[in-house]
Amino acid sequence: MALDVLALRGLGLGDLLTAVPALRALRRAFPARRLVLAGPPALAPLLPVDEVIEVRGPGPVPYDGAEVAVNLHGRGPQSTRALRATRPGLLLTHGGDGPPWRADVHEVRRWCDLLEWYGIAADPADLYLGRGDRSGPVVVHPGAGAPSRRWPADRFAAVVAALRARGRQVVVTGGPAERELAERVAGDTGATVAAGRTDVRRLARLVRDARLVVCGDTGVGHLATAYRTPSVLLFGPVSPALWGPPAAGPHVVLWKGGTGDPHGREPDAGLLEIGVDEVIEVMARCESW
Repeated sequence: MALDVLALRGLGLGDLLTAVPALRALRRAFPARRLVLAGPPALAPLLPVDEVIEVRGPGPVPYDGAEVAVNLHGRGPQSTRALRATRPGLLLTHGGDGPPWRADVHEVRRWCDLLEWYGIAADPADLYLGRGDRSGPVVVHPGAGAPSRRWPADRFAAVVAALRARGRQVVVTGGPAERELAERVAGDTGATVAAGRTDVRRLARLVRDARLVVCGDTGVGHLATAYRTPSVLLFGPVSPALWGPPAAGPHVVLWKGGTGDPHGREPDAGLLEIGVDEVIEVMARCESW
């Protein structure tokens, strides 16, 4: 049996960053063991792990015989079965002998609570990756994983235009599939379009050193939290009580209180209640921090 701790979280950037406190807790609890993440290798530079084996989703997991396997992916049953199939010496997961799954707990605390159930101390506040110098441009990230969490492009464009009118440098970020969206948002304002041109390391540096970040409920928002970069975060249809930043950080969350389908095909009605003028007003306050 390999003397490794294997943690499964086959999810994207924001989801993985919420698991950083749990990963650090595992590192402290098993200092003499290698910490292996089953997840997306592109995100390895940001995470406190020794190795990443490529897994997307709940498995299967191409690994055999870890000393301890930890399900940081979800409630199961697929992810639990995938880890059990690796024949670990000990499996830590929700359900069974583990804690019951709760839908009303913040995602960061969820995984810390799981470890606490098994006697492993974990601190939900231990999620920071460092701090930048705020010498960079304002980062505007208009994309999101689903249309229901995507504030309209024309509103983001109005925000970019307002920033440029105040003489701010602006970088519009996004993935390769969001290049057209980013170009629409940048328009003819002179903002830089970095969508599709940034790997994880460069995106992390942009967010770390940004003067300000403006985005929805996305991985870039979690990066801003991790680097304590001032941010304006537009939430809907998921409550920030479940996925938002800590209250003590330099972040303003705009949320109108409604909930809905986080994977919906149309922008959430509550998200649409957030107006351009409101965002511009909050940005000015954040820039003074």
